[in-house]
Amino acid sequence: MSSLPGELALQPTEYVPIARGKRAKGLLVLVPILLLSVVVSLGVGAVSISPLEVLSILLSRVGLPPLAEFTEQQDAVLCIIRLPRVLLGVLVGAVLSVAGVALQGLFRNPLADPGLLGVSGGASVAVAAVTVLKLQLLGFYTLPLAAFLGSFAAIFLISSLAQENGRTQVALMLLCGVAINALCVAATGLFTYLSTDDQLRTITFWQLGSLAGATWPLVSTITPLVLLCVVGMVLLANPLNALLLGEANANHLGIQVERTKWKIVALVALGVGAGVAVSGMIGFLGLVVPHLVRLWLGPNHRVLLPLSALLGSALLVLADLLARTVVVPSELPIGIVTALAGSPFFLFLLLRQRRTHAL
Repeated sequence: MSSLPGELALQPTEYVPIARGKRAKGLLVLVPILLLSVVVSLGVGAVSISPLEVLSILLSRVGLPPLAEFTEQQDAVLCIIRLPRVLLGVLVGAVLSVAGVALQGLFRNPLADPGLLGVSGGASVAVAAVTVLKLQLLGFYTLPLAAFLGSFAAIFLISSLAQENGRTQVALMLLCGVAINALCVAATGLFTYLSTDDQLRTITFWQLGSLAGATWPLVSTITPLVLLCVVGMVLLANPLNALLLGEANANHLGIQVERTKWKIVALVALGVGAGVAVSGMIGFLGLVVPHLVRLWLGPNHRVLLPLSALLGSALLVLADLLARTVVVPSELPIGIVTALAGSPFFLFLLLRQRRTHAL
């Protein structure tokens, strides 16, 4: 993080071309990686589909001539099962990564992520409560809706507690988030203790995360919410850059600090709530991805936000591919895969911060 002051000290006329150059460099690398991960993930599974057959099926669906022959079974497996699942992975990976970037920028803390702030914890409590109390009012959509409302309730409570004289204290908000998250863990544990064997299984598998429930209606439901969050965050890139200098300096630069903080918090709650609602708890993605892009291309949010969305999408699609193929015919929860990769990286960050005397 030592490069932050130097990067932000650049004049706007110098900063914009640098951002464009790094963004173009990142797009040239990450767009092909994302496309390749999508094609591979669509083709690998119990029914094997070659990349050429994947492209042929997709082309035939938009009325173009296919490049190779394919069977009806391959067409059905790809379009009904794998394509919505992969697209859900793209959406959830993008929104969790962008939320991580925004929270780290808002709190000026490289260890901030949606899980630390209690957003995911609120969703977890809501899902556990709905499961144990048997509140299945909306059938299949009950758990996603409960998770969404739980995320919003948590972020609303944290934001309210962090108000002081009409202003949101960012440091207090972070501490409130840690406390609310701990409370959510305890409440989830209580509901888990009260649950039956079947309810315990439902709660446990939801907490471990999975994209197995992906359907076209589910994808179409969260797509507008995810796009609103990602696009909204990208539009807030310049205010996030200014906030890295401190709230007073950002205010001197003409940034409406309070309004910007509320916009960021609302977009994070919206995006993470939608993502967690359909995929369960998928940890470490919002922590790891921003750091990978920041180490590669620097801290400018005009670069960081869009490229983190691309990298997060690619990593979650590949993690889901591993989760559903490494222990066939069973399926490994995707949260285990991301945690196995994210935990060592989290430890690396802690050790790196200790060496720089930041912890």
